[in-house]
Amino acid sequence: MIDGKTASEIFDNIRQHITSGALRSGDTLPPVRELAQALNVNRNTVAAAYKRLVISGLALSQGRNGTVINGASAPVALEGSDPHTPLVDLSGGNPAADRLPELGRYLKTLTHTHRLYGDEALSPALQQWAQTWMKDATPAEGEIDITSGAIDAIERLLSAHLLPGDSVAVEDPCFLSSINMLRYSGFRATPVRVDEEGMQPDMLEQALRLGARAVIITPRAHNPTGCSLSATRAAALQNILARYPQVLVIVDDHFALLSTSAWHPVIAAETLRWAVVRSMSKTLGPDLRLAIVASDPLTSQKLRLRLNAGSQWVSHLLQDLASACLNDSDFQRSLNHTRQFYASRQQKLAGALGQHGLAVPPGDGLNLWLPLKDISQKTAFMLAKSGWLVREGEAFGVNEPAHGLRITLSTLSDSDINTLAADIYQALNG
Repeated sequence: MIDGKTASEIFDNIRQHITSGALRSGDTLPPVRELAQALNVNRNTVAAAYKRLVISGLALSQGRNGTVINGASAPVALEGSDPHTPLVDLSGGNPAADRLPELGRYLKTLTHTHRLYGDEALSPALQQWAQTWMKDATPAEGEIDITSGAIDAIERLLSAHLLPGDSVAVEDPCFLSSINMLRYSGFRATPVRVDEEGMQPDMLEQALRLGARAVIITPRAHNPTGCSLSATRAAALQNILARYPQVLVIVDDHFALLSTSAWHPVIAAETLRWAVVRSMSKTLGPDLRLAIVASDPLTSQKLRLRLNAGSQWVSHLLQDLASACLNDSDFQRSLNHTRQFYASRQQKLAGALGQHGLAVPPGDGLNLWLPLKDISQKTAFMLAKSGWLVREGEAFGVNEPAHGLRITLSTLSDSDINTLAADIYQALNG
């Protein structure tokens, strides 16, 4: 059924069979040697065609189990939730709206002049603030760039250094947007399990030894589990990365301004290409989504080529508004209260669950992770019957489902917490 003499012809032929339905999702392609003999071509020709199928997302390589047709992509899970749900929404991953800056106040202070093509991409005030803020977060003096959020930064950074099909080591479970970005960008996500202290060193070592060309590390407030790197764990990861200096290291410190966890450096001095990404979406709100990126000079240069100040810069209006908030002493003082608010939600819900015999350590960030032994759907359904909408954890798994519930804490009052803890206990034991 498969025909062709060159890698391109074989690829196009298989692609046509997928389009026509002759090859369906889950069908296994002939082994490389077998198809090469049938077509009377070199094995490398067939291997090249199969590689292109995998890179394009039309097929999946399963090692010794062969190459299988991927078929149509399944619907992806996204952040957020139904704004019209009658349930108490603890699923969306959103910050507390009443703790975001009062934008009207800052809009009145802006004296905006039109910026034109060819003008500097960075707002001077925001750049100066960012340089001071990022100074202690990098292994050496870094260049500052601005992107439209953390995922935008990470996608551009990976594309600047890697090729489609390259392996990227990521935490497992993993942030939904990161999983989706890697899949649609054509990179292979290599899972590295996390525990209460962050990425597990032995699994990171294995991923790098098997050829991962980049690693994305969340140092604080990991989404979905809420874990943060301990000093010991950060040092262990740093020692491993020192042995793989060619690997691109991206540190996604998305909760930096609101975290109560200490900052522990993880990028090794030997690392050649690195970037620290700090997003503003949790601090200033998703509508003011931008990210500050500090990176080594070559990485910054490559990133700027993809940001192209003539067409893809981050709006200066957005930059000026963010700068007005961040440089306001009143707003900076309010961050202390917001930081303690999120920490108290974690501690109080963990404490309330503990009173029911459920040992769940408090994490950092907007969400508390409740690990489960099996599929979360039943527990989530029982909680919905009690009026709570929570996020089922399976979608956060990289290659295999992650069993657990992610509970967003932003809108929970103290009385809500006690009621929720009791309802969780009933859902698990009902």
